[in-house]
Amino acid sequence: MEYTSITAEQLTDRPDPHTVTDSRTVYDGAIWDVCSESFRMAGQEEPLTREFITHPGAVSMVVLDEKERILLINQYRHPVRKRMWEIPAGLLDVSGEPALQAAQRELGEEADLTARTWHTLVDFDNSPGSSAEANRIFLARDLSEVPESERFEREGEEAEIVAGFADLDDAVAAVMAGRITSPTATLGILATHIARSRDWATLRAPDAEWTSRPRHEG
Repeated sequence: MEYTSITAEQLTDRPDPHTVTDSRTVYDGAIWDVCSESFRMAGQEEPLTREFITHPGAVSMVVLDEKERILLINQYRHPVRKRMWEIPAGLLDVSGEPALQAAQRELGEEADLTARTWHTLVDFDNSPGSSAEANRIFLARDLSEVPESERFEREGEEAEIVAGFADLDDAVAAVMAGRITSPTATLGILATHIARSRDWATLRAPDAEWTSRPRHEG
């Protein structure tokens, strides 16, 4: 393999759809499906077959209070048998709903909060080798509490959510020590730390273009 220098302009992921020769759903789930697709790579005669999760996508929120402390929620996650420190998040399970609107809705449902100031913090594809899930993390500030009479009644795992505010530097230390491992929390915490160190100059508009948003939404 030959290595070349990569310019700043080249540092961008780009769409590169390959011709799909066969596509079928091998598992039809309540929230996401498992799809099996065959496609051809350039210069190869035989198609490759891959199975992956067709995910509607998700939004997450780094929520900072007036002291720049970060809101963390503690929630049980059955596949890993852990109670994990996370940031508020939710699926893009309402077809056509703008990502920002979904984030605002989820913040109220999971944390009983609203925010006046929103920015796009960072985007990521959660597990691109096995899932179509894309996630946008917002930064939410200037907080207010949802009136008690208007609060969402949480069910399932969310019924046991515990929430609190942590010092951002303590959260960074927890990530680097391997004590916080949720991907959204890890990336959100580190991205916020970087953005703060650059006086928030890296923040994007809350409705910034999001080309990775899955086509499987809703």
